[in-house]
Amino acid sequence: MVLCPECETNLDVEEEEVDEGEIVSCPECGTDFEVVTTSPLELKAVEAGYVEEEEEVETEDGDDS
Repeated sequence: MVLCPECETNLDVEEEEVDEGEIVSCPECGTDFEVVTTSPLELKAVEAGYVEEEEEVETEDGDDS
C-alpha cells in the first residue's frame, strides 16, 4: 500500500504492477506521480505540462501559399 504524498489517500498501487517511469494518478486529489523506483515503491510528483515521453511529430504539407 502506498499513500498519496499530497493528500495521503491510499493509491492502491502494487510494486509488482507498475514499472519505473510509469505515471499514476491519485483518485482523490488528481495529482499525477511518476514511479521513481519499484522496490521500494517511490513516487515523485509530475510537474505541470509534463508529457510522458511522447515525441512531437511535425508534418509538412508542402503547401507554400
